Amino acid sequence: MDVAIVGAGITGLAAAISLRRSGHRVTIYERSSLANEVGAAINVPPNVARFLIPWGLDPVRHRFVKTPGMYFMSHETLEPLPAVTDHSRNTELFGAPLFYAHRVDLVEALRELATDPSGPGLPAEIHLRSEVRSYDTETPSITLASGAVVKADLVVAADGVHSIGVEHVLGHPNSSEVPSFPKVNLCYRFLIPKTSVDDDPDTRFFNEDWRSRGCRLWVDIPGKKRIISYPCRDYEVLNFINIIRDEQVASSQEDWLASVDKSEVLDKWSNFHPKLLAVMNKATEVKRWPLLYRPPISTWHKGRMVLAGDAAHPMLPHHAQGGAQGIEDGLALGLALHGVTDASQVGERLVLYETIRRGRASAIQIMSNYGFDEEAPEELLDFLEGQPIPKSTKEMLQIAYAPDVVKRTVQVMQDFDPAWQLPDAFFAAATPAAGEE
Repeated sequence: MDVAIVGAGITGLAAAISLRRSGHRVTIYERSSLANEVGAAINVPPNVARFLIPWGLDPVRHRFVKTPGMYFMSHETLEPLPAVTDHSRNTELFGAPLFYAHRVDLVEALRELATDPSGPGLPAEIHLRSEVRSYDTETPSITLASGAVVKADLVVAADGVHSIGVEHVLGHPNSSEVPSFPKVNLCYRFLIPKTSVDDDPDTRFFNEDWRSRGCRLWVDIPGKKRIISYPCRDYEVLNFINIIRDEQVASSQEDWLASVDKSEVLDKWSNFHPKLLAVMNKATEVKRWPLLYRPPISTWHKGRMVLAGDAAHPMLPHHAQGGAQGIEDGLALGLALHGVTDASQVGERLVLYETIRRGRASAIQIMSNYGFDEEAPEELLDFLEGQPIPKSTKEMLQIAYAPDVVKRTVQVMQDFDPAWQLPDAFFAAATPAAGEE
């Protein structure tokens, strides 16, 4: 089949990898030139690392960092607190480590797997500066800003939280709202080169603590603000995520690329330890965006058009699963369409794709509205398939990391067709050195 994917981000590329390995011709349409990709870090958790590595992604070559744990620190004294989340046994428990990656490095790794001519199946083609202005769910087709109409056997909208594809599937926009329930609703992100911290006697303490090889959190609970920091890019870059409650967030634009002066961050976190403020003062570019909420939607497809990633289930960052859930979508979509040789078969396969993915992604979407130190709501029960609501960090991580999307997809597909099998060469040989020392 000919598949048109809108969006060359993490989800679109994951879908392209899975679809090409499932025997389809894939073309990706990306509105940007990819010259200004978002400079931020991202979690690559066990639930996707355990199939990305067999796909051929090498975490060592792409400079991923394997974390030993997550550590809570006092925002007033900088001393470690008793709360610790151990990630050193993730491979034993969940089949792969938890990695931290620079977003650009992850996208480049996925792009290689999608487009490498030597990989399984036909390499995906990527068309840049190809903004999509409208969709036709029945033809199906997309209309580009140039006026060109592109027809395909399947159209995949994987172009993020602002995708107009959602409106074509639902018949109305999936509007955002300011959540009233979480303690925090505004996020600042910035990267700091490790060398700029190490070269200053007043800040080098930050990387001398062995916990700097993992994720550290400084939380002011009464003040409703927190700082999260972890390394990426072979420990050469420090990623910061600062989250706060701001009553003016409703008037903010939902824009990942909105820049602000770092003085705004230093002012809002002025009650944190001065040495930590000195580290954050090393930031050269700060991005701010409001954490606006969208509830799970009732369907992800219409006709021969389907949603994936943030277009289907935008998530807040509290559990760092947004990118991972998009990657799971991509894998499941390709496998759900394996064996399809006629466009008339697409509709029933999209139903199977939703069966595999919508319940799990919706559960993670709801869970992601709350931090590990907050209580999840009763509505989560609608998507947990009989599991109780998680009450601890350990239980939350079990829900996020333990489910195996490959096994789940194979089960659903073989219930539909007992003769269904994974495509030949869908998984390359695992890289022994990938992330394991």
